[in-house]
Amino acid sequence: MTKKDKSEDFEPNIVAFLCNWCSYAGADLAGTSRIKYPPNVKIIRVMCSSRINPLFVINALQQGADGVLISGCHIGDCHYIYGNYYTRRRFAVLRELLKYIGIDPRRFRLSWVSASEGIRWAEVITAIVSDVKKLGPMKKFQRVIAK
Repeated sequence: MTKKDKSEDFEPNIVAFLCNWCSYAGADLAGTSRIKYPPNVKIIRVMCSSRINPLFVINALQQGADGVLISGCHIGDCHYIYGNYYTRRRFAVLRELLKYIGIDPRRFRLSWVSASEGIRWAEVITAIVSDVKKLGPMKKFQRVIAK
């Protein structure tokens, strides 16, 4: 088996934290509508994307996830009014932290999916699975020394 064959056989393990009010309902709509998307996503439902501590993302990667997705209501449509604004700001900082600790920030994705966007949910999942598949399996954390 060649190296190329191994990478083609790799199926990434993706952990997705979904807002209860929008993204989880969008994922549910995709399922009930029988829209096809990759099955290798483990969904964790949270009440709001703003309730996700950045350490949850790092912990998921430490525990064996190859990629992490956070999905919430569209900006301005949050059930809790400002929740997705907090999420957007918090995870912009997390991207820089991931770079610093040696994790490719492409392993992390933030998206906005509403309850009526089952097709968009399938597109988001397909995109992150494809991108993480190209990156290969998650390796140990390696600290990057700033120049």
